[in-house]
Formats: sequence, C-alpha cells, structure tokens
Amino acid sequence: MPDMMWQTAKHEGVGNIVLEHVPIPEVGPEDVLTRTKVSLISRGSELWRRYVYEEALPPSMMGYSTTGVVERVGTDVRDCSPGDWVVVGAPHAEYSLASGMPGNPPEVRALHPGVSSDEGTFHPLCTSSASWTKCAQITPEDRVVVLGQGIVGNLVMQFARRYRPAQLIAVDALDLRLRIAQEVGAPEVVHAGEEDPVAAVQRLTGGEGATIVMDCVGGRAGLQSFVQAQDMLARGGLLQLIGLYHGAPLKLEAGKIMGKRLLGGILPGTDRAEDARVAMDALAAGEVRAKPLITHRFAGTQVKEGYDFLYEHPDQALGLLFEW
Repeated sequence: MPDMMWQTAKHEGVGNIVLEHVPIPEVGPEDVLTRTKVSLISRGSELWRRYVYEEALPPSMMGYSTTGVVERVGTDVRDCSPGDWVVVGAPHAEYSLASGMPGNPPEVRALHPGVSSDEGTFHPLCTSSASWTKCAQITPEDRVVVLGQGIVGNLVMQFARRYRPAQLIAVDALDLRLRIAQEVGAPEVVHAGEEDPVAAVQRLTGGEGATIVMDCVGGRAGLQSFVQAQDMLARGGLLQLIGLYHGAPLKLEAGKIMGKRLLGGILPGTDRAEDARVAMDALAAGEVRAKPLITHRFAGTQVKEGYDFLYEHPDQALGLLFEW
C-alpha cells in the first residue's frame, strides 16, 4: 500500500479545483480506511457550493458519494473488515477515512451484492430521497409534481413513484433530463423550456393543481421554480423545498401560500439508518434505477476537467463518475 494519495481540493477562486498529493491518513481505533473505486459528482450542491463560490474549501467538503474496498479498520471496528465493498459518504480522493467515536461507528455501509459500485455511488442521495418522500407523506390520492430532474429530482421522482400517487409529473427545461426521466419511469413529463409549467400542471390535473410539489431546483433557476411551485399548488397542498444554494432570498408570497403548507427538506427525527436500508434495497431490487443517470466518466486525476465539463455542459451531462 502506498504512503501518499491524490485528493480533491477547492482553492480560492471560481472553479479553482485542484488535485493535492498528501499522505494517506492514519487509522485510529474507530476508523475505517477505504480505497476508493468510484465517486459521483452531480450538478447540485457539488457545483453551486463547491465550484461557483470564490471561497476556498477544505478537501473534506469536496464530494460525498463514493464506493470502494475497505483497506484497514481500527481495533474497535466490528461492522466491516478489509476486503469488504462499501459505500462511504466521502470526498473525491484515492482513499477515504471514515472516523467514528466510542459508541458511534463511522458511516460505512455494506454494498448490497445486487448493487454495482457505480450504482452504489448514488446511495447517499437515494437515502435522502427516501427521507424526503417519506416526509411528504404521499398517498395514492395525491397529485405530485417534482420540479427539476437533475440527479436529486430524478431520484425523488423515482422514490415518489413507489407510493403510487394518482399522478406524478416530472418538470425540467432540458431535453436530456426529461429523456432520462421518461426512461426510468416518469409517468408524465413537462418540458418547461417549451411550455409554461404552471399552465401544463393545471392542464394535466384537470385544473385541480398539485397536492404536493417537491421543488428540487437548486441554484439561480430555483428562484423561479419556487414561485412556480406556489402557483401550481392546490389549496391544502404541500410545497416541499429540497433545492439549495439559490444565491438570493426566495420569494414567498403570502397570498399564494395561504391555506397551504411549506416544508423545508426533512423533518427532525427522521430515521436516517432505516432510510439508508430502504434506499439500498430499492437499488438492489431495481425499483430505483441509477445506471441511466450516468452520462460521463473521468479518471480521478481529471477532477478539474470533470467539474468544468459538468458546469459548462448542463445539456449534455447528468451523473458524472470519477474512476480512481
């Protein structure tokens, strides 16, 4: 095993993604060291928080979705062993160290035999999607709209479909994302680049509007989608805000939100461990499909090129994998 590894960092300046050659970390009693095989980058928080801001960021913040093989474990670790294939919420790097504390083991999850290492990189976002949709309390009577079909929006749509709502409508303005949404089973799609999404939702719901709108549009485009979400929502309905990093305050209109509900993300007390189990089982069973979301692959040594490509070509790229 080598003594040094490559890791991703963000230095000061927009898009200033770099590789750093650093020592492989030491393994403490509660730690798990994993040799990364694949890591996932998506346009959401990875770009809006880790690319377009001027500020420098520590390597520990550069990514959160990896799969790999356990290399070493601490003396107090009981849940995994060297050679195990695992999912780790870790940054883009050749190796990752998941650190635990006494009574609180590190967050390293066994990769289901029916889930490939590529698919496993989607597990952290699948876990969040399981949590978001559970908090929305979707019923078979609901008319659900998912705004945004990036990776998060697509996975939210797929998890929402598991509740078999009366209607499920996916909305985006990019051909690629709508095509992939249809490929993985979106019952209805709206092309926001070709028609007014509010009018389209009203038409598809027979003028009733949506009972649940899940707004997964992050970044600057989310400023408009949040307003549209309020216009789409039926009285008594739920607007669940999932997208982040808008760069400006969201416009909440009192007259539009009256008689309706607003939920920010996930409710306190959500059982993350149970949602992680549900997410892994859904991937293994094919109830949630991740492979169609993978559009590009780069070598781990090409992290700068990968980030740049994803930022510059939203019409061409969705899920981008780094292979280490």
